[in-house]
Amino acid sequence: MPLLMRTSVLILAALAPVASQAPARQPLSVPLRCLGSDCPLLGGPPQTAGMRSGFVRLQPGESVGWHSTGHNEESLVILHGQGDALIEGQLKHSLVAPAFAYIPPATRHNVTNTGHEILEYVYVAAPAAK
Repeated sequence: MPLLMRTSVLILAALAPVASQAPARQPLSVPLRCLGSDCPLLGGPPQTAGMRSGFVRLQPGESVGWHSTGHNEESLVILHGQGDALIEGQLKHSLVAPAFAYIPPATRHNVTNTGHEILEYVYVAAPAAK
């Protein structure tokens, strides 16, 4: 029988609620149950067009710099190490591998390696639904 592994999903909230919407969501950590090396984060068929992704490797103390993905939403899959996701207008969010972080569209953010080892993650950015 495959080894059952537990990990977490971190969802990072938007900066502020829009007047006509419900209050902004708060960060949420959800345990995942993984069997062996299979650990699905998202299910169902692809639902975006224009997706792009990349691999980031940060040395201890290094950061990617403040940026926004504009009209795109972004996911970070933390593979190795630890760091902080800094979201403009919010407290920092600690990320420790393995982890998944979601950055809403039009949200300025930065990721910094706060550990003593290399921080490695994959980002995926895609146009947000209108």
